[in-house]
Amino acid sequence: MLSIGKTGWIEKEKPVCGSLDAICRPIVLAPCTSDVHTVWAGAIGERQNMILGHEAVVEVVEPVKDFKPGDRVIVPAITPDWGALESQAGYLMHSGGMLCGWKFSNFKDGVFAEYFHVNHADANLAHLPENVKPENAVMLCDMVVTGFHGVELADVKFGDSVCVIGIGPVGLMAVAGANKRGASYIYEVGSRPNCVEAAKYYGETDIINYKNGDIVEQVLEKTKNKGVDRVIIAGGDVNTFEQAIKMLKPGGAVGNVNYLGEGEYIKIPRIEWVLVWDIKQSMQVSLQEEDSRWKRWLHS
Repeated sequence: MLSIGKTGWIEKEKPVCGSLDAICRPIVLAPCTSDVHTVWAGAIGERQNMILGHEAVVEVVEPVKDFKPGDRVIVPAITPDWGALESQAGYLMHSGGMLCGWKFSNFKDGVFAEYFHVNHADANLAHLPENVKPENAVMLCDMVVTGFHGVELADVKFGDSVCVIGIGPVGLMAVAGANKRGASYIYEVGSRPNCVEAAKYYGETDIINYKNGDIVEQVLEKTKNKGVDRVIIAGGDVNTFEQAIKMLKPGGAVGNVNYLGEGEYIKIPRIEWVLVWDIKQSMQVSLQEEDSRWKRWLHS
């Protein structure tokens, strides 16, 4: 990323390895729509001369305790500082500050380079088993685990009805995760034929096609106006939260793993929000308050 709306090639010095870190060389890389949002929508603000990418299977070049040169490893998209107060409180994405667990192609050079740096390597790398192909394993860096994380945020339980909004790779993995968690009904919002077939394979029970009308009305019709227990947002925009909340039962939960690339505010309906008591979102809007509590406790 040369600047907002502009990409190109750049030469940089090889990164330096610290005592807890590793230098890695990519074997297989995958682009992500997050890179598109970052560059073309300017979603996180101006970034200049920053190397993109956060999904890679790599070979270790300079090792630390648990790794040696030549080891094939998976590098996750999120690489927390594990000693940070936020990490200890369970907010790995925000270790050291809001979104600071997401380093690659946020404020640190990413993986689309000949060599790149990984902090806290013993905790942030995973050995790749010999029988797993790198081109398959690269999906574990972000896509699979992000979909599963949406399921965790929504706290899907046995017998729950679930609606997954978004039928891309993350949405499909949210379907798979909800299925593994024991959801009884899984409604998937999308229209692409190949993705619809994939959703059926992973456990979807009904497709909600937004081209056929309002998705809230379709979900309420299928649930006899009761709504669903859980909603996982894996696509859409700042207006999608309104749809998610309106299709949700009182006492339900929303898990958001969508990268909101544009818009100043999230649209949330007042009445339905009041009626829904437990909303869980990956944005962790209370993190700063949590951080303040930690600091007050330490000073006391």
